[in-house]
Amino acid sequence: MTTKKESTYYNANSQQSRSAEEVLELKIPQKYAGLRLDQALTHILPENSRNRIQAWIIAKRITVDDIEVNSKKKIWGGEKVKIKCTVNNNKIKNIPEPIQLNIIYEDQSILVINKPAGMVVHPGNGNWQGTMLNGLLHYFPNLKEIPRAGIVHRLDKNTSGLLVVAKTLKAQINLVRQLQSRTMKRDYFALVHGNIETNGQVNAPIGRHPVHRVKMAINKNGKHAHTSYLIKEQINGYTILQCSLDTGRTHQIRVHMLSIGHPLVGDPVYGTKPQKVSPEIRELISNFPRQALHAEYLELIHPDNNQKITWQSELPKDINELLHKLRTAS
Repeated sequence: MTTKKESTYYNANSQQSRSAEEVLELKIPQKYAGLRLDQALTHILPENSRNRIQAWIIAKRITVDDIEVNSKKKIWGGEKVKIKCTVNNNKIKNIPEPIQLNIIYEDQSILVINKPAGMVVHPGNGNWQGTMLNGLLHYFPNLKEIPRAGIVHRLDKNTSGLLVVAKTLKAQINLVRQLQSRTMKRDYFALVHGNIETNGQVNAPIGRHPVHRVKMAINKNGKHAHTSYLIKEQINGYTILQCSLDTGRTHQIRVHMLSIGHPLVGDPVYGTKPQKVSPEIRELISNFPRQALHAEYLELIHPDNNQKITWQSELPKDINELLHKLRTAS
């Protein structure tokens, strides 16, 4: 595949061998001239850590213009790099499981899933089984050769909606770069406490909470995070927003909405905002069991043909029922 913008090309060829390796060929873009080889490759292959790339160099899995080099080699742009990389970096516990996945689109390079609330995307502490990743490995076993089984971005366990998954290493690299360059568009439905009067944006860095380590917070030492929001409807002291992500930080919408005094309805981690509402509405809101957040729109450039493609997901049943009851409540 050739990317005209940076004259970069990738040619990943699967090799059926015991080592389950891929040979990845690429041409260094001119904009990385002057960097060390490991630094440049970290930019070009963002799904792989610098430590992993350095390990490949030490193991003589990387050549530049067919010559073995070390990590400190300076590059000047235009060099042809070949990488023999073992891409099966999944944990042993990442085993295939016959989990139902709501796949709304699939072709040879990508698939799009409409994830239900309650499903964990990626295994982690306390959730080593029953995740979307386990289901993906059962549905398409070749994903065991792709980092994170092709998962490009995540949704919180109790956030529903659209996710794109790459079926090839080339597609994954392409989609991750789209996320970084902000050409992938992701819009969310969000129901928040209070009446928001004007459209706006939150541009505030997000990092770990200094005290509660399981939470995220606005943190000057955190990573850049930017969320835009549009008012869609106001209902009985609550506001429906369309939130658009320019970055993809953990709990980004939840933290940003809390920071402006309008936390998400039903958010068990970031709290609620007392409202002067009727007992009926107060009970209705307090009984909603998850954050009222749904990834409803996804737009990207297809990694094979450079064509824009979009998907829309209807609101799930629990959110629709909440909105109906909220609109009809006294």
